[in-house]
Amino acid sequence: MKLTAAPNAEKLTAAMNPRHRLIALAAAGILLSGCGSSSNDSSSTSVAGSATTTAPSQSSGAGQIGFEGVAIERGPDLAAPGTTGTSAVDGIQCGATEQLAYHIHAHLTVYVNGQPRALPGGIGIPGSQVTPTGEGPVASGGQCIYWLHTHAPDGVIHIESPTQRIYTLGNFFDVWRQPLSGAQVASAKGTVTTFVNGKPWTKSPRMIPLDPHAVIQISVGSPVVPFHGMSWSGLQL
Repeated sequence: MKLTAAPNAEKLTAAMNPRHRLIALAAAGILLSGCGSSSNDSSSTSVAGSATTTAPSQSSGAGQIGFEGVAIERGPDLAAPGTTGTSAVDGIQCGATEQLAYHIHAHLTVYVNGQPRALPGGIGIPGSQVTPTGEGPVASGGQCIYWLHTHAPDGVIHIESPTQRIYTLGNFFDVWRQPLSGAQVASAKGTVTTFVNGKPWTKSPRMIPLDPHAVIQISVGSPVVPFHGMSWSGLQL
């Protein structure tokens, strides 16, 4: 599928926050005008159980701040983003534009044997490429965009759906075409220990709901990294 830019894209992006203009203009052929603030989510809400900070950043020891105001994750990619196809997955479609009737965000951090691994940008945007910009790396281009996707390697999962629905981390990994279980996260194998909003998650990681402003941390193997909270306060997410 070849996508064309919306005719009024420049007018729409001119009125946006600079970070949101960047993503709308960078995603050649896909209109991403709603990728910032959520119609279902307060930008001033902090996640229960996480550490509140005054700066826009986030997991402990993370790197530069990206265009979404969230720190770019450290370490090699957990898996390549380009493993996605374009067919429907778990009823989740890959369309020409984002669906913003239900628009929320969650955050995922993964450690393998105590070392950080990055969630790459471009998951759920088949054919996209992560390119450097003045505000950090951003996925641009692509054939279509799934309702669950990432725009940057900052751990932020975008849930942008035509209807309100409880999506799970398992749905996200299915869109990514990567395995997720109590013994494997993408290519990393070992005992999986999970925290959600600072609390241990004892069920299958596939069942973790992608609730508004959920902060999810997974350790594969050992040592298990203590939970590092983040604050959504001040972010337009």
